[in-house]
Amino acid sequence: MRGKNVGGTRAAIQVYNTDLRYMPPKRSKEQIITQILDLCKGGDAGKTKIVYQVNLNFQTVNNHLELLLEKGLLETIQGEKILYKTTQRGEEALESLRIIKEIYS
Repeated sequence: MRGKNVGGTRAAIQVYNTDLRYMPPKRSKEQIITQILDLCKGGDAGKTKIVYQVNLNFQTVNNHLELLLEKGLLETIQGEKILYKTTQRGEEALESLRIIKEIYS
């Protein structure tokens, strides 16, 4: 913290650390897909829930949802709002992703 006189009072100014060693590693596409498929298993995940639980922005979630729907790993449940549910094929893919993770961990 550095101090600066403001109107006769010393105010604290926070200096942000720009050292990149403290940034968490970037998640792989497979990690993100695993999180989305796992979250949608119950069929009660709307887009906003996915954004916040998986910690992504709406554009990135839209791209992943489009891919997962296109590949048949997710399906939509139409209602008051659109919900996403992991399909049987998605459950199988999720299990495969977990096995791969175990191999490389």
